[in-house]
Amino acid sequence: MDRNNDSENTMRLQVFLAQAGLGSRRACETIIDDLRVSVNGEMISRHGVQVSDDDVVKVDGKQVYRTKKSIYLALHKPPGYLCAQSDPEGRPLAVELLQSRYGMRLYTVGRLDFNSSGLIFVTNDGDFAQAVSHPSNAVEKEYIVQTRKPVTDEFLESCVRGLNIEGVQYRFTTWERAGSRSVRVTLLEGKNREIRTVFNHYRFGVKRVHRVRIGPVKLFRMAPGRFRPLTKQEIQWFMKNSGAVSDSDVPSATTPAETKTKRRQVRVRRGKKE
Repeated sequence: MDRNNDSENTMRLQVFLAQAGLGSRRACETIIDDLRVSVNGEMISRHGVQVSDDDVVKVDGKQVYRTKKSIYLALHKPPGYLCAQSDPEGRPLAVELLQSRYGMRLYTVGRLDFNSSGLIFVTNDGDFAQAVSHPSNAVEKEYIVQTRKPVTDEFLESCVRGLNIEGVQYRFTTWERAGSRSVRVTLLEGKNREIRTVFNHYRFGVKRVHRVRIGPVKLFRMAPGRFRPLTKQEIQWFMKNSGAVSDSDVPSATTPAETKTKRRQVRVRRGKKE
């Protein structure tokens, strides 16, 4: 089973699994540790095994294939789409908005709940997903929140200091008022439904949660349901922020055919932040 590590046609098993869209390399090492992976019929329990595209790699008995081309997309998710690979209730999935353009396995990065809208990343690179979403990398996410009742400065200041709701600690990084019932807030960790939980707990009610920025990437004027490739510089920011790669290791953005679309979608709205 072991191969020559210098072979240009082989790679470590956890790298193969990551390129097959099963998660970060660290997450794929856990999959191997859990004895869920076989290569050519042999169950694998160690990380150093070298494989190639000629090998039959299975996870939980199902063959997986690595994607040779890495995809990094910024998507404007409309409300009413789920950020998941499947849904037993049959609700629409955010990744389905990309199916007409991409045939490979893709998944969304980070949390944006069913009723919320705005910027979400879609990729097949588990290491990139880890770099964006892991709390230790402290990537800022900025939202516009519209409420049913006027929001007080006192409440917003308490959100920055930190709130404990039913034993869970919530904290906003910054806030900026956009109106009596509209505010911009930034988060670092982003717990599940954090914004809705905090505002609803204090009875302000939430009409809309709309994410406009992840790290240095802004939504700008991209229409709902539209997407664009991330630039190499944008990918590099996240990967270097996590300490995962050096400059020379950062992959370039894909799909040259979308370059024209990308230029059209990333124009800055003059005089506005979003």
